[in-house]
Amino acid sequence: MPEAYLVEAVRTPVGRRGGGLSAVHPADLGAQVLTALMARSAVDPAAVEDVVFGCVDTVGPQAADIARTCWLAAGLPEEVPGVTVDRQCGSSQQAVHFAAQGVLSGTQDLVVAGGVQSMSQIPIAFAGRRAAEPLGFTEGPYAGSTGWRERYGNRPVDQFHGAELIAAQWDIGREEMEEFALRSHRRAARALDEGRFARETVPYGAVTADEGPRRDTSLAKMAALAPLTEGGRLTAALSSQISDGAAALLLASERAVRDHGLTPRARVHHLSVRGEDPIRMLSAPIPATAYALRRAGLTMDDIDLVEINEAFASVVLAWLRETGADPAKVNVNGGAIALGHPLGATGAKLMTTLLHELERTGGRFGLQTMCEGGGQANVTIIERL
Repeated sequence: MPEAYLVEAVRTPVGRRGGGLSAVHPADLGAQVLTALMARSAVDPAAVEDVVFGCVDTVGPQAADIARTCWLAAGLPEEVPGVTVDRQCGSSQQAVHFAAQGVLSGTQDLVVAGGVQSMSQIPIAFAGRRAAEPLGFTEGPYAGSTGWRERYGNRPVDQFHGAELIAAQWDIGREEMEEFALRSHRRAARALDEGRFARETVPYGAVTADEGPRRDTSLAKMAALAPLTEGGRLTAALSSQISDGAAALLLASERAVRDHGLTPRARVHHLSVRGEDPIRMLSAPIPATAYALRRAGLTMDDIDLVEINEAFASVVLAWLRETGADPAKVNVNGGAIALGHPLGATGAKLMTTLLHELERTGGRFGLQTMCEGGGQANVTIIERL
């Protein structure tokens, strides 16, 4: 059976909203990681067969197939095409899946996967609002559908609502979520201090490290915050940060490894995507993980490290309860609550961190999953070589 290997993986630091990356054109953010990816792998860029990038809200500077624009902005060969995919927060994890599937199918040998997002320039859900207003729509993308309304009624389709539903269903209290958030910041700060991200991160100008972690946060400060919704449990401190960033990986076939003298660092052991209730929206990693482990013939005990996106604290805590995963193996270097969530780039960012952390710790299997709009979740399992 063909194999899909991870050869190289890099990312920019993640910038805060309005921070050091906020004025950078998304094409230049993407170009930065693509340039570094090609340099580190020492592969001939003309041998790359496709560039698959994730991005959400592809309007303004993120419009017109940002994958292609990033590649060309990096000065790389014009004969290499690019395509942009949108599976909401899982967009660049899906980009990795598409790249791996191209290699596993035997139709491609070298594919770049990644993602880019400037949330400072293009706020979340901006594309839906921008497209709707000139056409006379006053609500989100679901409201005008007769079929949707007949199936789901007028229930809110909103990530904050979904996070609150999860907190209520699993009876996850605010204090428990605040303790989890504080741990995320502390783990991220430790990772930065110990240089754990140094190898995977490509500086952009003066931005050399992730800007998100708050070293001065505390349970007392979190407790003083108002909830995001009236009577809710979630606050800004329990949510992922609005961020800017990019990440990219190079995937190769056995033939490409041989022909280009590459050194595989991990192989794609399993990839899948599942869906469930789009109103609760953010709980799909639970059934998706169960499905993936079953298909891969593994149990959670076989997994050495997990990267699950911290869209909200309630998402990860519910997942931990249902899977029985060891919290000591999950987001060991902090997550999006501390490090940020640049939407279309996060999937590739998490995979980059997972690969490097498996190498640092000597682990074998790493699992990545994340909740996504529409009630979906990707799961990828890689095996370090």
